[in-house]
Amino acid sequence: MASSDQPSLHIDNISMTFSLPTGNSIEALKDVNLELSAGELLSVLGPSGCGKTTLLNIIAGFLAPTGGKVVLNGHEVTGPAAERGMVFQKGALFEWMSVRKNIGFGPAMKGAPTKQTQQRVDELLEIVGLQDFGDKAIYELSGGMQQRVALARCLANDPDVILMDEPLGALDALTREKMQGLVLKLWKETGKTIILITHSVEEALLLGERLLVMAPRPGRIHKEYHLPFAEMGVDADLREVKKHPDYDAKREEILSMIWEMEEEIMGRKE
Repeated sequence: MASSDQPSLHIDNISMTFSLPTGNSIEALKDVNLELSAGELLSVLGPSGCGKTTLLNIIAGFLAPTGGKVVLNGHEVTGPAAERGMVFQKGALFEWMSVRKNIGFGPAMKGAPTKQTQQRVDELLEIVGLQDFGDKAIYELSGGMQQRVALARCLANDPDVILMDEPLGALDALTREKMQGLVLKLWKETGKTIILITHSVEEALLLGERLLVMAPRPGRIHKEYHLPFAEMGVDADLREVKKHPDYDAKREEILSMIWEMEEEIMGRKE
């Protein structure tokens, strides 16, 4: 559901090599190229060691690539900035603060007027379904509720791009399904560009209108899919979406692809 035909995020020939204390090096990424238009929802998966999180950290500005560049809205990424929000596997929340103060932390740090911040926090509490929990401490919340707070805190900064690194991986199956529905709802309602890293093929299919399968050693884009399931899931039960015949076919195709890569990594493939 891209809102513009003009790409807003350019990943231009990104490579990343890590030097080891032994004098050796690891080529984590090589010649990764990608363009995302504003409002697109991209899921990324692949076997361990394919550079998924490394790529996300480069887009976030946490890592400087050894080759290539990332350009967002015409400006090269040189470090972290509010235009790129990150949601981690665990919320990385301030345990000593209330839900409300966690969500409003970013705007407060930027000097936003208190009344304006409070109004925005109230809106976000409503959006993520935590309107009755604003004054609770973080430790009083379940894992799923904490991830809702993390999403709201990210949205409070109004980023152009939301980066998600296995944000639902630690949740139980039922909570994870509910959160998948929330991610689709937020994508549809906010029009944000979202990049989501996951190890789950099912999740990647449900939450990616575009899906990248990455291959390892060095990390690179192996195959890209354009899928209807995310758009379908906005207004439908995700369990019903999974019954679509194309869903099963794509899942088996991608599972087989990743399994073959894993066999190569383990050295079992002749």
